[in-house]
Amino acid sequence: MATDEPSFDFSLNSYDTALAILPYPSRWPALNRIRSLYDAAAHKWPPHVNLLYPFCPPTSLPAAAQIISSVLSSRTSTPNPFGVSLSKPGHFARRHESVCYLTSPHPDERQPLQHLVDDLIAGFEERGVGWNHRPFVMHLTMGQAAGEVGGKEWQNLMGKLELMPWSGFHIEELSILKRENGKMRLWGTVGVHDGKVTILEETKGFEQGFLGESQEEKGFRDELMSGRTVYYDEEMRIWGELQDGDYDGCDEEEDGDGGQGRKSLTVASYNVLAEFEYPQKEDRYPLLVSNILDDKADADALVLQEVTDGFLSYLLHDERVSDRYPYCSHGPPDQPGMGPLPNFLNMVVLSKVAFDWESVSFQRKHKGALVARFRHIGKWLGDEFKPVVLAVVHLSHGLTDGAVASKKGDIKRLIGYLDENYKGCPWVLAGDWNIATSKEAIQEALEKKNISDLTVEQLKGLDTIFKEAKLVDAWEVTCEDNKDGGATWDPPVNGVAVTLSGGNIWPQRYDRILVRGEHFLDVKQFNMFGQEKGHVGDAVEESFASDHWGIRAVFDIGEFGSDDQEELGEEKQEPENSLVVPVVLEKAPKALSETGSIKACLSELNVIPGEEEAAQRKEAFELLKEILLEATTSTPAAARLRSTVVIVPVGSYALGVWTTTSDIDVCCIGPFSSNTFFSMASSSLRKASTRGVRILRRVKANTGTMLELEVQGIRMDLQYCPAASVADQYPKVLRLPAKDPVWSLAPQTLNKLKAIRDIDYLRRSLPDLVSFRLAHRFIKTWAKSRGVYSARFGYLSGIQIAVLLARVQKLLAKSNPSVEDLIISFFTHYSTFDFATSLVFDPSFHSSTPHYTRSYREPLAILGYFPPSLNTASAATLPSVLTLSKEFSLAASSLSSSPSWSSFLSPPATTFLTQFKTYIKLDLSYWGLSLVKGASFLGWFESRCALLLVDLGRKCPSLHARMWPARFVEAGDLTDDGSYRGCYLIGLDKASDALSKPDLQSALGQLQTVLPRFESQIRNDGKYFNPQNRWMSASLVNQAALPELVLDTREWGEGNAGEEESESDSDSEEELEAEGYSEEAYEAEKKRKKEKRAEEKKKKNKEYVIVTREGKLRSAVDVMNRLRWDPGMESGDFVVGYEDRFLGAQEKELDEWRTEQTDEEFIPQHRILYFKRKGDGKVVWDRKRRVDEVFGGGGE
Repeated sequence: MATDEPSFDFSLNSYDTALAILPYPSRWPALNRIRSLYDAAAHKWPPHVNLLYPFCPPTSLPAAAQIISSVLSSRTSTPNPFGVSLSKPGHFARRHESVCYLTSPHPDERQPLQHLVDDLIAGFEERGVGWNHRPFVMHLTMGQAAGEVGGKEWQNLMGKLELMPWSGFHIEELSILKRENGKMRLWGTVGVHDGKVTILEETKGFEQGFLGESQEEKGFRDELMSGRTVYYDEEMRIWGELQDGDYDGCDEEEDGDGGQGRKSLTVASYNVLAEFEYPQKEDRYPLLVSNILDDKADADALVLQEVTDGFLSYLLHDERVSDRYPYCSHGPPDQPGMGPLPNFLNMVVLSKVAFDWESVSFQRKHKGALVARFRHIGKWLGDEFKPVVLAVVHLSHGLTDGAVASKKGDIKRLIGYLDENYKGCPWVLAGDWNIATSKEAIQEALEKKNISDLTVEQLKGLDTIFKEAKLVDAWEVTCEDNKDGGATWDPPVNGVAVTLSGGNIWPQRYDRILVRGEHFLDVKQFNMFGQEKGHVGDAVEESFASDHWGIRAVFDIGEFGSDDQEELGEEKQEPENSLVVPVVLEKAPKALSETGSIKACLSELNVIPGEEEAAQRKEAFELLKEILLEATTSTPAAARLRSTVVIVPVGSYALGVWTTTSDIDVCCIGPFSSNTFFSMASSSLRKASTRGVRILRRVKANTGTMLELEVQGIRMDLQYCPAASVADQYPKVLRLPAKDPVWSLAPQTLNKLKAIRDIDYLRRSLPDLVSFRLAHRFIKTWAKSRGVYSARFGYLSGIQIAVLLARVQKLLAKSNPSVEDLIISFFTHYSTFDFATSLVFDPSFHSSTPHYTRSYREPLAILGYFPPSLNTASAATLPSVLTLSKEFSLAASSLSSSPSWSSFLSPPATTFLTQFKTYIKLDLSYWGLSLVKGASFLGWFESRCALLLVDLGRKCPSLHARMWPARFVEAGDLTDDGSYRGCYLIGLDKASDALSKPDLQSALGQLQTVLPRFESQIRNDGKYFNPQNRWMSASLVNQAALPELVLDTREWGEGNAGEEESESDSDSEEELEAEGYSEEAYEAEKKRKKEKRAEEKKKKNKEYVIVTREGKLRSAVDVMNRLRWDPGMESGDFVVGYEDRFLGAQEKELDEWRTEQTDEEFIPQHRILYFKRKGDGKVVWDRKRRVDEVFGGGGE
C-alpha cells in the first residue's frame, strides 16, 4: 500500500489512547451487569473491542486519524454490512488471574477484523510510525478471575459468559478514545466504509448506568441491576418478560379493591445453599425443589437466597414450580436471551401474583437488596394506592467488628431507602440476615477478641433499629414463650450446617421475616420447613437439602383475618443415633476451675510454643515449600505435564496442636511419579544445604517413600502423593463427597490424602478451635507422661485424641464448656466408656449409623472420617486397651483431688520401673556400620512388639501386660561410639485381683512358650535381623534384678542423604499408576522390577564385619548372644566361666546356660568371669583382664 504522504514522528506506544469498536449502546446494560461486578476497569472503559492499544500519543491523534481515514477509504475488502457477534467466551492467562472475554464464535467474522487491523498497522508502518507488534485477538473484556485457570472464580465467570445473550452489531465506525482523569472518553470517530473523520469539540464521556460512591446511610436504586419480572407462558412453554398492564389472573373488578378481597398474604424465605464447587452438581436440587413445593412452604411469595445460575435454571424448568409460581424476578439463565444472574450468590423472588422489582445498592460490590412491590396487593390511602413491598436481604456473614458494622450499615440503608420511596406502604422484609443470636457465640467471639464490647452493643442495638422503624419479627410474635429458640441455622441438628460452620456450631436464628403492617398486615402464623431428610445423589445416608431451614409467615389482611386456619403440624423430630454414647458436662473442681489455668500449666511445662518458635517453624516450612515448588515447576517434566503441585502441612502442625517437641509432617501432591518427584526434590534439597536444609534419611516403607529432613533446625517428614486430579482442584476438592470420581484412587494414595481430608474436616467442624487445641495439647501431654501415647504400641495417637476430644466437644457444644470443664468431662466420660462394645466416632460426621463392621480382632475402634481405613486404632491390643481403660479411670479419680493441673501431669517413667514385681525384658543391640540400618532395625522391631502383646492377650488373659512405649538403657551404655544397646520393658500384673495362685502359676508357665516364640519370629526374619551385627532376646526378670535404667533418647543412627532405609521390596500401586501404565503393563512392570531386585540381591556378597574399638568392654550378655546367634561362630565350641557362691570359679557349656530367671539352674549374668573356646583353650572374653576378641573391644 504505497503512499506519497510524509513520515510521522511518533510511535503506537501510548496507553492514554486507543482505537476501538463499540457495541450498540442498547447492548451495554446486559454487558455491564457483568462487567460492573467483575471487570476492574469497567468504570474507566465502555464495552469495547480494542483494535490498536496502546495507540498514539494524545497530541498525535489528528495525524493518526488521517492515517486511519486514508487506509479505510482505500480499502476494497471491507464487508458491508460489517457484522460482529460476541457470544463465545475466552480468556488470557496472567500470573495471578485470568482476563475473561467475549469474542465471535465465527471465523468469517474474526478474519475480516484481523485483516482490517493488519491493514491499519501496515498503513502506520509505511508512514514511519513505530509499532510494538503485539498480536491482535478480537475480544471484549468482561472481567478478571483471580487464581488459576480452572479455579472457582474462573469457572464462575466463564460459566456466566457462556450464558450471555447474543450481542451482535454492525461496525459502522471506529472510535478513537482518549484518557482524561483516568477514564476513557470519546475523542472522535472514523467511518469504516468511507473513512470520514469526525472530531468532537470536547471529548465525550460514556453513561453506563454505574452508581457512584456515597457515604449516605440509605440505599439507591440500581437501574443497571434492576430488571423486569418474567412470567411463564403456558402456550409457548417458555419464560418471557412481564409487560406493564399485565395482571395476576384476577378480574379487574375483583381485585380493584387493592387486594382487600384477600384474607391473607403468605411469605416464605429459604436459603438454598449455593454450590461452591465446579462443575456444580445437581444432587441436592431434587430435595430443594421438594422442600419448596412442600405444603409447609406454600406461599404467595417465596424469596430465595444463594441462588446460582444452575439452580435457577433447574428450578424454573420444573413445571410444578412454574404452575405454582408463574412470576419470577429472573428468568432461567440457560433459556436463550435471558442471560446469567449477575452475582455468584443471588436473591430471587417467585410469586403467585404479579409484581415489579428493583435492585437497591448498598454501595458495595455484590451487596444489596431486592425490593419487590405487588401490583394488586396493598391498601388505599385516599386516592393513592400503597402496594405491599417485599424486600429481600442476604447480609454479610461473619461475627467480627467489620461484619457487624456492615450489617448495621446495610440495615440502615435499606430502611432509609424504603422510608424515602415507600412511606406509608406495608413492608415485609425477609431473608438471611446473618445476625448472630447465640449468646454463647457472641461471648466466644468477644473472648477471642474477634469483636469488641462496642460491637456487642451494636448487635444489641439492631433490635432497636428495627423497633424504631416499627418492624415486627414474625417469629417473636408467634413464639413469645420460646425466646431462646427459633434457630434456622442449627449445626447440632443439621449436619450440612456443621460442614460449613467454620468452627462455630452454635445455633443461630439467621433467617427472619419482619413486617411493618401499617394497619394492613398482621402476623398470624409462623413455621419452618426444609427439615425433612432425603437422599442426595448416590449417597446412602440421607441428609438435609440446605444448611438453613426455610421459614414462612402468614399475615392477616385488614379485618378479613381468620382465626380458624388450620394449625401447622409439629416438627418431626429426627431419631437420635442409638450408637452415640451421651456425654455429661462435668464441672472442674474448685482447685482446677480457674479460667486460663490450663494454658498457664502448659506454658509452665513449655508445651505451648512461643511466638518466636511459631515464626521459626513457619519460616522453615515456607522455605521447604519454596524449594519444592521451584524443583517441581522448573523441570521439563513439569512443563510437559502442566499440572498443579500442592504442598501442605499435615498432622499436628496442620491442626494447630503441635508442641515444642513436634516435628512437621509435610505432604506434596502432584502429577509426577514418586521416583520422579523424590529425584527432583532430593537434588534441590541437597543444593539448599547452605540455606540450612539437610536430608537426614530416605525411608522406603510400605506406605511409600519418605524423606526425613532438617530445615533450619526443624525436623520434617516429607511424603509425596501422586494425584494430579486432586492437586488441580485443591483445596476445593476437599469439599467433594467421598463418592466423587476424583477420589477413585489407589488405596495407598487415598491413605496419604486421608490425613489432609480428616484435618480439613476437623478444622471446619469444631465448635471452638481454640479450646480444642488447648485441650488436645493437655491430653497429649498427659498421655505421654503416663506412657500411653504411641499408636505403634497400641496406645493413643494424635488423630485418636482428636476424634475422642472432638466427639466430646461437639456433644457438649450447647453447654459451651470452658476448656477446664471440657477436660474434666473428657476424662470422666472415657473413664466409664465401654471400649470393648462401643464405637468411638464423631456424630456430626457419622450422622447416622456408621457403615463400619467391627472385627473380633479389634479391641478398640476409634473411627476417623475418610477412607480407605476408618479405624484409627487398628494396632490396639487387648493389653493396650486394658491399660488405656485403667489410665482413664485413674485420671478421672486423680483430677477430683489434684491440687493443680501441673501435679496431675507428673512424669511416671521412673515409677513404672518399680510398679511391677515381674517384667518382660526385651534386649536389643546393634553394632553395624550402616546407621540407617540400625534405625531401620529399631523401627521394625517396635512394630513387631504388637505381635507379642497380642500373643500375651491370647495365651495369658489372666495377666495384664503393660508395655512402656519408650526404650530404656543402662546409664553406662549411653555412648556415641556407633554401637547401641537398649531394652523395652513390659510390666506384668494380675488382670484381676481375684486371680488365684494356681492360675497365676499357669499364666507364668504360658510365658515360657510365648517369649521363645517371639524370639524366633524376630531372629528368623532374614530381611531385618542379621545376627552378624544385631541381636535381641526376651527374658523374664524380677524387679530387683533390673539394672539402673534411664530413658534412651538417642537416635539409633540418623544416616545421611546417601543412605536409604528400605522397608518394601515392591513398587507401590500409586507409583505405577502415576507412571501411566496400562492394566497389562502394570502387572508386567511389577514382575520385571521384582525379578531385577532379586537378581541384584543375589549378586550382593554378605560381609562378616567386626567393628574394632578400644576402651570399651562389651557386656557378657552381648558376647553370649553373639556366640549363640552369629552363624560364623559355633556356640557348642564355647564354655562359660562363672563364679559360684560356694565353690568359686566354675565352667559350664554355653549351650547349657540358662537365661530365664524362673529356671532352677539360672545364674545371674554378673557372675560370668570369662568365655573360652574349647578347641584351643583360648579365652576370648575376660571381664577382669578386659579382653574381648569377640567384638574387638576392651584393652589391657
